[in-house]
Amino acid sequence: MAIGAVLTALREDFPDITISKIRFLEAEGLVTPARTGSGYRTYSTADVDRLRYILTAQRDHFWPLKVIRDALDALDRGLTPERGSSSGMPRPSVPTPVTDPHVPTAAALTEPGRLRLTRDEVAAAAGLDGATMDALETFGLIRPDVTGHYGDAALGIAHSAAALAAYGVEPRHLRPFRTAADREIGLVQQVVSPHRAASGKGGRGGAVTDPTGDVLRLCVALHTALVKDGLQRG
Repeated sequence: MAIGAVLTALREDFPDITISKIRFLEAEGLVTPARTGSGYRTYSTADVDRLRYILTAQRDHFWPLKVIRDALDALDRGLTPERGSSSGMPRPSVPTPVTDPHVPTAAALTEPGRLRLTRDEVAAAAGLDGATMDALETFGLIRPDVTGHYGDAALGIAHSAAALAAYGVEPRHLRPFRTAADREIGLVQQVVSPHRAASGKGGRGGAVTDPTGDVLRLCVALHTALVKDGLQRG
């Protein structure tokens, strides 16, 4: 929108707003409108919200420009307004991390599988040939139980391996995933062993909940966050 429309949008809450005031805030680097090919300023809805934040901070809370500039910098870096601040002004704060909906729950990670599949059934369901199944077993990616059957997790692994094969990823490339998973499981077992022992004995102060599922969930969440961090940092 043009600056006249910005004045109209703001004037109801800030009757004293003027073009000169907006130009001053722009000169101070607090708001940066876009420019058309002919050099005219154009303001977005986000620019108007930014101006509203600045004007409220000045009028109602007497924030100096430096404080406002720091607050805007924090907002630009992804911090969020803290609506419940004691000053009544939404100061930016670090947001609470959002739980990744794709990370399985503790119950889902520890619930026993229901399937007992033959090797041929796994291969057929995932669309894998015998050679690929051999490779998955050779590299320890899928393993039969003591009865020679494969469970729910093995079926999921086989499906993932089949999908990755379309991108040229072979079973031998997936070996590091098995190694990493086994190391994580070893760490979890080491961490929860004392708690499980206490759980079995009922604990000194009453029943103790087995934390295995929750620790596993936290490890999966950490792994996901590390992958995201690596991708975001390029």
